[in-house]
Amino acid sequence: MIFKASRWPIVLALALIPAVCESVEDKKAHDSKAEAKADAKTASSEKSKATATVQPPAAKEESHGVAKEESSKAAKKPFITALTERTIPVDRTPPVDRKPVEASTHHARPTPVISRPPPPRVVVALARSRAEVIAIVPAPAAPQTAHAAHTEHWSYEGRNGPHAWAKLSPEYAACGTGTRQSPIDIREGMKVDLDAITFDYRPSGFKVIDKGHTVQANIGGWNSLRVAGRRFKLVQFHFHSPSEEMIDGKQFDMVAHLVHKDGEGRLAVVAVLIESGVRQPAIQTVLNNLPLEKGEEQTASSPIDVTQLLPADRRYFTYMGSLTTPPCTEDVLWIVMKQPVQASANQLNLFARMYPMNARPVQDMGDRVIKESN
Repeated sequence: MIFKASRWPIVLALALIPAVCESVEDKKAHDSKAEAKADAKTASSEKSKATATVQPPAAKEESHGVAKEESSKAAKKPFITALTERTIPVDRTPPVDRKPVEASTHHARPTPVISRPPPPRVVVALARSRAEVIAIVPAPAAPQTAHAAHTEHWSYEGRNGPHAWAKLSPEYAACGTGTRQSPIDIREGMKVDLDAITFDYRPSGFKVIDKGHTVQANIGGWNSLRVAGRRFKLVQFHFHSPSEEMIDGKQFDMVAHLVHKDGEGRLAVVAVLIESGVRQPAIQTVLNNLPLEKGEEQTASSPIDVTQLLPADRRYFTYMGSLTTPPCTEDVLWIVMKQPVQASANQLNLFARMYPMNARPVQDMGDRVIKESN
């Protein structure tokens, strides 16, 4: 029994030997596989290092930058897309500088200027304030029209005289086609009891300008007249030599036209006929303040009282007419004082030296009605 009991450990050890051997073999196989994987990994790492060594540093940085840029574009793409859809279309071409077109003395057509919106980078920078983007881009200059470039100035004589006014500009068409043109030769007026004209003139400041076809006084303050239930404010008065209006075929040395306008823009012109005689104080005040150059406006050193230019007899002729200079606008109320005023020969000569003839010829009466104060 003792012998049998002592053999149990040996028997047990002998039984375990095959299992232990099998486990050792499995471990060796596992270690062999792990070693093979490690070798493969090492070889791959060495190959990668060799490739990195061959690639130049610049290419490495470039690829890194491209990757970073692509990542940045991918992040900003929704914002830029929304921005360009709501503000300015994206155009990657650089903007063309806008240069002002110089006016040509030969009236050449200005070269068209092509403007492009700023590139996306600028749009993104200014997207927070569209007003700033608009302020940076200058407004295009208004193109010069053919009318502005080729309209010739009208005159009283020569090829641009009154017979040609209507042809100089479409705006002057009424000078040739109008049916209520001025001035006229006043004949056979209908004598009626016309309402007296109420003149409300007072001493006022004024400016004198030589317009190149007459001498004009621009009146300040409030000077007005009331006629036919309407009030008109005095705007300016100017002179023509000889007179444009005639009465029964008689022409006078000069005439003063006092131009008034009401609140609705309607015009009323009072014509004061002037003949040679005594010195006229209102005319002398204008002559004293003549500017030295045409087109310049001179502020008078003292006020003028336009009442001094009116005749003592306030009876008048009245009819509908037009302006006597281009554009010859019609629907103008004309009031021609029946009694002329006087101006000295020296005063008449001074004006005639500047404008010896600035009167439009009389126009066809047509079927107009002329009323005359009794």
